[in-house]
Amino acid sequence: METFLIKALQLVVSLSILVLVHELGHFLFARIYKVRVEKFYIFFDAWFALFRFKPKNSETEYGIGWLPLGGYCKISGMIDESMDKEQMAGPPQPHEFRSKPAGPRLLIMTAGVLFNFILALFIYSMVLFTWGDTYLPLKNMKMGMDYSDTFHNVGFQDGDILLRTDKAELERFGADALRAVVDAQTVTVLRQGAETTISIPGDMMQRVMRDRNGFASVRYPMIVDSFNGDNSPAAVAGLLPGDIIISINDTPTPTIYDVREELNERKNEEITVGFSRNGVEQSLSFRTDTAGNMGIYIVNNPQRIYPTVTKTYNFFASFPAGVGLGVNTLKGYVGDMKYIFTKEGASSLGGFGAIGNLFPSLWDWRVFWMTTALLSIILAFMNILPIPALDGGHVMFLLYEIITRRKPSDKFLEYAQITGMIILFAILIYANGNDLFRFFSK
Repeated sequence: METFLIKALQLVVSLSILVLVHELGHFLFARIYKVRVEKFYIFFDAWFALFRFKPKNSETEYGIGWLPLGGYCKISGMIDESMDKEQMAGPPQPHEFRSKPAGPRLLIMTAGVLFNFILALFIYSMVLFTWGDTYLPLKNMKMGMDYSDTFHNVGFQDGDILLRTDKAELERFGADALRAVVDAQTVTVLRQGAETTISIPGDMMQRVMRDRNGFASVRYPMIVDSFNGDNSPAAVAGLLPGDIIISINDTPTPTIYDVREELNERKNEEITVGFSRNGVEQSLSFRTDTAGNMGIYIVNNPQRIYPTVTKTYNFFASFPAGVGLGVNTLKGYVGDMKYIFTKEGASSLGGFGAIGNLFPSLWDWRVFWMTTALLSIILAFMNILPIPALDGGHVMFLLYEIITRRKPSDKFLEYAQITGMIILFAILIYANGNDLFRFFSK
């Protein structure tokens, strides 16, 4: 329950920041062009609001809604989710959106997306300035990786060290490495000291999405970090922090997964643990508990085991680096969109549950801000899609007006808004339905 609450809190805080910045973009550009903004809300206020306030002599009501599906900036004289037909039935007023030229209207509608993208670039820059960029190079993972069955089936073996694709060198493990591998024709790995080439099928990403068992995980040995009490079986027997577990009952256990597999078979049993201490192999015996545990906490971060690389940035250097990271993230996300239109891609769509799981179970400010920047880029891209009811839908009709010099009728825009809202609610229900299906299928 605690894990759920921590993730939920991070999600709400992150979405609040993103929605505030997005709607602020619309608000500021509307005011620049002297368009009245009637309401400015974080989250939707359907039927009631958690908070509302209208300053004296202000044209705008500010508030916080209860429905966290987005934000709301009600711009006077515009067909939007408010469906204010009464206002639109009257003659255009100078302060209304519809009275302004197409150019200013286009800028007002794109400002939210622009602000979200700028926010992402700024966050990435400040993260690099504050924490730098620390990563574990693939070549330093001396034990390689454990691969999912999907990748076993095309020729990968546990322990393979990724070197390069037919297109580029592979430097670090992550989303970019996965994209590079699934988009490649061949991947070269280091296997038992020799280079081996693996052919990648053209539908590799579809297989990954269909099987839902991931890509790979870093292999590393089980190293004792500390004990869960003075009466820990391992501590009483004589294990020390820093000891590397290398065998259980003479069965080699080079990785943490091997140790766990052996212990699962030996609950509440006397075991002989082989370990390496300062390069010297030793062994000792003790009894595991009823769950098969030895009473130890392990070094559970490969970056504490293998040599890492850290790039630091001063304040000014962090901005071009942040822009580069943001642009690369956007390119990767846009490239992934082509899979959404496949059966496997559609089934992999997720809603608030999937988004919430992007956040860690323990609050980590660096991870929080990196995830918020990613979501800001996703929000910007999704909002600019040419779907009625989204910013991109309004932009599409404005571009049509600029090109043809013919403005779509209010009745057409009204029907388009309704159609777009139906599409969005259908996607929302489907995506969150996928979350529920995956949760109850576990």
